[in-house]
Amino acid sequence: MSETVDVIDTLAGISPGDRWDALRRRRPESRSHAQGAYEALFVSVDAAEMSPAERFAVAVFVARLHGDDEAVRFYGRALDATPEGTRLAGIVRTEARRASHPGPYGAFLHNNAPESVPGPTYSVGSVEAAYALGDRLGAALEHAHMLVLHPRDASRAHLQQLLDAGWSTTGVVTLSQLVSFLAFQLRVAAGLRAMRAAGSAPTEGDRR
Repeated sequence: MSETVDVIDTLAGISPGDRWDALRRRRPESRSHAQGAYEALFVSVDAAEMSPAERFAVAVFVARLHGDDEAVRFYGRALDATPEGTRLAGIVRTEARRASHPGPYGAFLHNNAPESVPGPTYSVGSVEAAYALGDRLGAALEHAHMLVLHPRDASRAHLQQLLDAGWSTTGVVTLSQLVSFLAFQLRVAAGLRAMRAAGSAPTEGDRR
């Protein structure tokens, strides 16, 4: 394990030495891999493909789409600490609130078409917001919204919009990996918080 504070523990409110810490330590490889993925995406980063500010801005946006206030605060503090954070933080939070809806949505084809669930898509809300975010980050937030709330509707055309906004192919992959990782991380943290709130005591048979 890295000496970096374990982010899932932080988001779940787990303290070193408590029973939930002991529960997670029963699966050291899973815990280490989750933290390692966070560090690869947010700590030891290739800023040429995706800057720290872009990464944390997307994380704040995705955390709000998932309705995770703890993660919004955690990633918001990280965004605020970047050189661009003061300029970006307010507009990212505003756009995230505007983009947040229950979901997911999507269109099935053929025999499954009756299972389709229509829902709103997201685009940057104003000229002022588009100017503040810039083409790259604006396209990144729109892509993140698609992956979180319209996963069935993502298409080649949406990826082309990222390339047109200045993202490289490698950058698009990194952005998509980051959104996918956050979905995993936030769900694990939310599950642990729910268990703690319910007072569910870990047993020898529990695994996480």
